[in-house]
Amino acid sequence: MAKKKLSRKELLKNTDEFLTLSDKAARFINQHMRQVRMIGIGVAVIAVAYVAIWGYMKHTNTKGQEAYNTAYNTLIETAQSTKDYGEGVVKSEALFEAVISDYSMSKAADLALPQVGHAKFATGMYDDAIVYYDEFSPKAAHNEAYETLNQLALAACREAEGEMKKAAEILKRIVERPENPFRETAMLNLERIYRADNDPEKAKEILKSFAKEYANSPFYPMVKARI
Repeated sequence: MAKKKLSRKELLKNTDEFLTLSDKAARFINQHMRQVRMIGIGVAVIAVAYVAIWGYMKHTNTKGQEAYNTAYNTLIETAQSTKDYGEGVVKSEALFEAVISDYSMSKAADLALPQVGHAKFATGMYDDAIVYYDEFSPKAAHNEAYETLNQLALAACREAEGEMKKAAEILKRIVERPENPFRETAMLNLERIYRADNDPEKAKEILKSFAKEYANSPFYPMVKARI
């Protein structure tokens, strides 16, 4: 079927409608030119600010990572040395604290928190260690490995302070998560906490559960010997 041909009148009508719409748009822009300019300037400012922030964050992350690596290497050298261990820990602690203060917006600054906590723990400053581990807790919430290691460190601090029940509560939260890769370690630590807190029945329950669930664990013979 042949397509219906538009008459000259209809063509002119469509053209007039288009021109009228274009004219209205042009008049609107002219009447609101200041607002249009402001919107354009605003978009440009946001774009420039985004690029500037992105560049700053990239620079900060790079410099923060470099400082973190220096502190970490110092810590590793200290761990491998049999001399001046205490002095090395204090030195690495200062370097990690510099990462936190000088590059606070970097990702490395977050990871430096538990490292300072570890240094505080190693030098017997358990209360101060807890402060750093607590500060790291919300930052580690998105990563199960970081979160669990941080909880184990907090439990160790509580145990060192003699706060056995607080240590047990932290460890129980890990034990209650069957898929957690550090659950075996948490169970063994919890059993030790119960024994230290004069609660042999709970300690034996943990050992029995461990033997039942982790028969292939390298710790299985030791656990069976304690039951």
